[in-house]
Amino acid sequence: MLQHGKDAGLPAPPSRRRFLTALAGAGAAAAAPALLTGCGTAQAKDGPLQFWNFYGPQRSPDPAVNAQSKWFVDLVDRWNATHKRQIELVYLPQPTYLNGFKVPSAFATGQGPDIFLLSPGDFLRYYNGGILADLTPHMEKAAVDDFGTALDSRKVDGKVYALPMEIEPLAMFYAVDAWEKAGLSEADIPTTWDQMLDIGDKLRTKTRAGLCFETNPGYYQNFTWYPFMWQGGGDVLDKQGNVAFDSPGARQALQFWQDAVRHGVTPRTLPAAGDVISAFKAGNVAMWQQGIWQVASFKAFAPDFRYGLFKLPTPPDGTYTTALGGWSFCANAQGRDPDAAAEFCAWALGSMSDESVDRMVDWCTVAKTDIAPRSSALERGAAKGGYDSVAMKQFKDEIAPAGRAEPRYPPVVYKAISDAIQGTMLAGRGVASETERAAEAIAAYTKSYKGASLV
Repeated sequence: MLQHGKDAGLPAPPSRRRFLTALAGAGAAAAAPALLTGCGTAQAKDGPLQFWNFYGPQRSPDPAVNAQSKWFVDLVDRWNATHKRQIELVYLPQPTYLNGFKVPSAFATGQGPDIFLLSPGDFLRYYNGGILADLTPHMEKAAVDDFGTALDSRKVDGKVYALPMEIEPLAMFYAVDAWEKAGLSEADIPTTWDQMLDIGDKLRTKTRAGLCFETNPGYYQNFTWYPFMWQGGGDVLDKQGNVAFDSPGARQALQFWQDAVRHGVTPRTLPAAGDVISAFKAGNVAMWQQGIWQVASFKAFAPDFRYGLFKLPTPPDGTYTTALGGWSFCANAQGRDPDAAAEFCAWALGSMSDESVDRMVDWCTVAKTDIAPRSSALERGAAKGGYDSVAMKQFKDEIAPAGRAEPRYPPVVYKAISDAIQGTMLAGRGVASETERAAEAIAAYTKSYKGASLV
């Protein structure tokens, strides 16, 4: 039986799901995007450049949090020791960073940071607001090529405006003990949606969910739902940017999640209030769609727990794919020293130097468990044993290669999709009417949209 635990990756905090869910919760989802100007900063113009983040510097009883914080501290210390223009780390707790609208509000009031972390879902909001500095002049062509398709969603007109520090694919995690007690073996690992619902039905009990999908509305829920739409050939927009949401692929993906809830296989609320590791340890869930970051979480908080992984199953005649998330470094084009801020981003993650490549290897295989977005870093990380564990090898060799980057849809598009997911999954509304309504809302927005390409 395929299982992970003692050989899983290194520690990482289990809070990414909650953080991503907060990106577009009740307030953020409905709110119109603030006008982002980027002008000005929180300190005097001649002070150190501010790098806002949710990792460091901080002290925590969690060794994983401390390891990630130290990575950021070491990064900035190294820059400050070798460059005249100094950088100051400004730590914001995760709920404050986005759920409290701290970063968007800071830019809207002219107090934005010089350097900051950005998720794919917010890329166009910041690019269209004139905030993102062009990083291309500070990068060698070899470095740009080294990122490959990982930069596609961070480019406009061939120019790079954000540098990813990680790639985070999604897969299905399952509890080996629950699996075995139900008389299941590796031969029963589902490859189709119907099979997964059947297995989930066998695994569920009065106190244990058979299968979990994200139920809270937000960018994260959309992110986890997209692969099921893509597998059936569906999309939000086609390659030309035309609205394509009202399609068989989108409808069957919505129907799949609705069926999972309707038949009692998937709960309406998340076990253990969304704490994945606690839910698995307590026997409250048998299968849960999650990301590579949970490899580190199991190692840190449940090192002896036996869990397995498998690729997301597909619909009839579908094609396997998964979604690839991850955060990026960005520079404020209207900050105090955009050139230095852009140089720092490229120096940190986008240089061809061994130091830059090794830094990414350390982030993705030591401080956290992620797929490195650069080919050189992925190869070097593998050579150093960063992907030797069963789980990390699976993610690297089987799960991630057929992945697709998280889309960069602006809030209005995101909200239309989110409403369709929530309306069908939890409110029991008709799939056809919800896809049609969402497509109409997206079409109305795209008619007046002005900005970089949505695809």
